[in-house]
Amino acid sequence: MPVKNFKPGEPQPSAGGTVRRVVEIQQGIPIEAAREIVKFIKETKLKRVQASIQADQVRVSSPSKDDLQEIMRLLRERDFGVALQFGNYR
Repeated sequence: MPVKNFKPGEPQPSAGGTVRRVVEIQQGIPIEAAREIVKFIKETKLKRVQASIQADQVRVSSPSKDDLQEIMRLLRERDFGVALQFGNYR
């Protein structure tokens, strides 16, 4: 699991002079990050590429495989604060 998906909480005092920290595991893409990804895809001005938010995922579709690969390359170069995974669901 990528480290970007771990969201550490605040340290809390515990017994014996130690501290405890709860770390949440984030699953899916938060809605703010999803909106930022869709906006970024639209700003690329690649024709026939469409992006939509579906629950905790961003679906990108295009009839051109080359355009999809270009979008994947651009998304990997930019940091959205979440670990991105790409899948082909035909």
